[in-house]
Amino acid sequence: MAEDGKLRVGVAQIDCRLADLDHNAATHLRMIERARRERIELLLFPELSLTGYAVGPQTAEISIRRDAALLSDLAGASADMVTVLGFIEEGVAAQFHNSAVALRNGEVTFIHRKLNLATYGNLEEGKHFAEGRYFETFPLDRCWRAGVLICADSWNPALTHLAMVHGTTLLMVPIASAENAVDGTFSNPRGWDLAMQFYAMIYGVPILMANHARGQSGPDFWGGSRIVDPFGQTLAAAQEGEDLLIADLDYEAVKRARYRLPTLRDSNLDLVLRELNRLSWQIGIPEESRTV
Repeated sequence: MAEDGKLRVGVAQIDCRLADLDHNAATHLRMIERARRERIELLLFPELSLTGYAVGPQTAEISIRRDAALLSDLAGASADMVTVLGFIEEGVAAQFHNSAVALRNGEVTFIHRKLNLATYGNLEEGKHFAEGRYFETFPLDRCWRAGVLICADSWNPALTHLAMVHGTTLLMVPIASAENAVDGTFSNPRGWDLAMQFYAMIYGVPILMANHARGQSGPDFWGGSRIVDPFGQTLAAAQEGEDLLIADLDYEAVKRARYRLPTLRDSNLDLVLRELNRLSWQIGIPEESRTV
């Protein structure tokens, strides 16, 4: 990657077939090859892109470990481009996670396990997955530090704030959003548009959001993947079908946005921590479970 703060990013909106790892892997390889031809340095796929959005009895059957040959093959194909994709991870002690993995130069370099499992509306992730326990970021170069929030993670504003105070300067949000996942009165396309623009603007952070394309994958996915700049302006957006979005980011824009609107600078962690502990006393959280 360039050391001047310039970064070419891509979002791969694909039709991820349910439990069809061979088909999905071939689609990933095709998009990875296309992205490398476009000189993309960071490529994001949707939530559970490799396994398909499978929440049910297939969970254990189609899960893979982080050292699986399939991931190694995709990491090798990525070469020096960072590829972030989703899969059902078989973790420690046969626990299954909705995970996003970063691949580069033949290796797994980072894993994020979904923290906020969507178990409402038509969604039942809490019945099938173990939640993640931590939030971490990873460096792309000397300027950029990437964070990942998987779908419903970003519907908990506290987790988005946590991502920022951990040093995130580029946020990736892989999702699997269907039109009627919550109920008929809640517009998922409108909600995601508002949330991504708001978070980008309020924190001065570019955001990559990758959704599933409308296709053969079962739920009524609506596409709408996008790349948003640190001022909340949409740089590129997909329609319903498969697509590869491309945008050129500049770290100087992050610096300007955060100087003009210093949300992160003024986050006042001491106040937040003090009030969380005060609240824990009031509602009777055991002392050993409190933040300090």
